[in-house]
Amino acid sequence: MYVAVKGGERAIDNAHTLLAHERRGNPSVPEVSLEQISGQLGLAVDRVMTEGSLYDRELSALAIKQARGDLIEAIFLLRAFRATLPRFGSAEPVDTATMQVRRRVSSTFKDIPGGQILGPTFDYTHRLLDPSLIAGQQPAEPAVGKVDPAPMPRVTDILGADGLIERAPAADDSKPVGDLTREPLSFPADRDLRLQNLARGDEGFLLALGYSTQRGYGRSHPFAGEIRLGEVEVEFFAEEVGFSVPLGALTLTECQMVNQFKGSATEAPCFTRGYGLAFGHCERKVMSMALVDRSLRARELDEDVRAPAQDEEFVMSHSDNVQSTGFVEHLKLPHYVDFQSELGLLRKLRAEFSAGHSEPEPVADTTLPEAAE
Repeated sequence: MYVAVKGGERAIDNAHTLLAHERRGNPSVPEVSLEQISGQLGLAVDRVMTEGSLYDRELSALAIKQARGDLIEAIFLLRAFRATLPRFGSAEPVDTATMQVRRRVSSTFKDIPGGQILGPTFDYTHRLLDPSLIAGQQPAEPAVGKVDPAPMPRVTDILGADGLIERAPAADDSKPVGDLTREPLSFPADRDLRLQNLARGDEGFLLALGYSTQRGYGRSHPFAGEIRLGEVEVEFFAEEVGFSVPLGALTLTECQMVNQFKGSATEAPCFTRGYGLAFGHCERKVMSMALVDRSLRARELDEDVRAPAQDEEFVMSHSDNVQSTGFVEHLKLPHYVDFQSELGLLRKLRAEFSAGHSEPEPVADTTLPEAAE
């Protein structure tokens, strides 16, 4: 553990004061509110909640404001606060099949029960800067049609009904679910721990790994079976009353990735699964999760482990951005003693090297011998 060194408290206090001054910006400009951050920078708030492992939009917005928009620092702040909270128990598993869907797309079937719902997305924008946002113009009201209450079965459930995709793993109530926030990481890791790790993992890191699988490093030939965004009710089993009670609803994004099929001498070929789930609207994150989740199942599916995305120790040990930041940024802390030690050793080695090469090397006699009389 690296701890703060004593001394220089006045300089540190001044650094904190300067940070607060820089955070505030021009005092003639109105200060940004938490409500503005939560409402207008919603995707940043969703990422901080997901990788900070705490569903609280207001606290996430506060962390972003305090961190001056540095999302990794905001995730660190949110996790530090989360560590102070008491734990009363575990919620019941959420049923995403009952999600109140706001967006739902599939690249595997054009016509699916419930239909394709585009919802809020950048997918069809032109990626051109919008000058109207500078002037603060109000956007047009969306044309909202009648909400169809028809059920929206998951695409993987449709494939599963025909036996075309592997079965989802059955829940084992007798086996406790792992908790990376309370237990040290160990290998080999079960899928519950791997998915926890991926959910808390850095989005950019997972995106790069997911991209690598599509370029041939652990190829799995994926299809986006379904991506859905909406609200899901969370329940908690209350022992006092003997049944589950609703706690509220969470906004979640889920991705079910359909991957290349497998088979054996005893099993018919079928598609395999990759899965991703995150707080808020985090499509890129859950798609990356699903790609990497499938790659990490290589040993389970008797596949060769040749690519980084298939190596669970590599992936899980380097995906956490808070831990990665700590290892990289600790280099800013004083290392005077260590450096002086290496500097002294280097000077000694150079002196020994110079001493060994200070005497001129003997030169071979190339003159011809005198002729004998």
